[in-house]
Amino acid sequence: MGNNKTTVGLVYGGKSGEHEVSLQTAFAVMNAFDYDKYELIPFYITKQGEWRKGTTLQAPLGKLDQLKLEQSQEGTEAALGAIFSRLYGGEAGIDLMFPLLHGTFGEDGTIQGLFEMANIPYVGAGVLASAAGMDKAVMKKLFAQAGLPQCGYRFFTKSQWERSSFNLIMGVEDDLGYPCFVKPANLGSSVGISKARNREELEQAIELAFRYDLKVIVEEFVDAREVEVAVLGNDEPMASVPGEIISSSDYYDYAAKYTDGQSEMVIPALLDAETADRLRELALIAFQAIEGSGITRADFFIRKSDGAIFINEVNTMPGFTPYSMYPLLWRETGLGYQALLDRMIELALERYNSKQSLVFANDI
Repeated sequence: MGNNKTTVGLVYGGKSGEHEVSLQTAFAVMNAFDYDKYELIPFYITKQGEWRKGTTLQAPLGKLDQLKLEQSQEGTEAALGAIFSRLYGGEAGIDLMFPLLHGTFGEDGTIQGLFEMANIPYVGAGVLASAAGMDKAVMKKLFAQAGLPQCGYRFFTKSQWERSSFNLIMGVEDDLGYPCFVKPANLGSSVGISKARNREELEQAIELAFRYDLKVIVEEFVDAREVEVAVLGNDEPMASVPGEIISSSDYYDYAAKYTDGQSEMVIPALLDAETADRLRELALIAFQAIEGSGITRADFFIRKSDGAIFINEVNTMPGFTPYSMYPLLWRETGLGYQALLDRMIELALERYNSKQSLVFANDI
């Protein structure tokens, strides 16, 4: 732009069970940007999937409620037109997009595909890594291929459940036992997750999970410490110090993550050097297993009985709320909040520029 600032399109909200979490993340990020370097254009996606484009911001919005742009703001056509204008020789307007969408229609490769089609740089993982990182069943297959240690699990679709629920329950009981955890395969932030201690609770948990997704995953219970590692980079990623979650509830559920503020984060985690180094190594292997780029948070279990390490999952768009682990891990590793945002934008532009030399037409 003429003022030499980088114009960033900040996308948040979304047609997802994690809509409110996205607003918290966007508010935190918006307040952390260096407005001497950047100007922001807010793009709010309603729970119904309508896009609303706001006016360019030279300073953060004052209140969280202001993020929910009114209907009088420019709507879906103008919002998508601003993004796709780069393709048609119009005013560039936006230098890159910064998606702060969690869960479906935001973290699952769909909006990343939109940005790829518009030929516009964007922060975070690409289409493949986003999709693989969102689908827990696919993710676990890739982890297995990479030789990463995992807990026992089973997954099935809604149609399979409707056809043979009894056999599936017997399989869970035989392979995993109780207690076990039931999760929607394609959701994050612990939405729709339940701990089942018997068959009745298992059936209820599966029905709940199917409210959010057409595929469900059931995982064995491990009495373990929960430790997370942040990854940052493209072809040569770096791993942060590990941090431990000590949950305020029976497990690290939605309330413990986002609403009660009572869960404790111990950063760096109290681990011996060998275990900490091993976690960082495994986090990088997981990042590369899904072909990650930009940012990822890798979540691990360390079994209390013997110290065995299991990877639980990766999150390709971790939260940046006041309670979020990802920016805190990098702060303790030596990279502050503003510097982290700068680096994420640099990585986005780096990946975009490296792809511009590729040939997509068979005219050689």
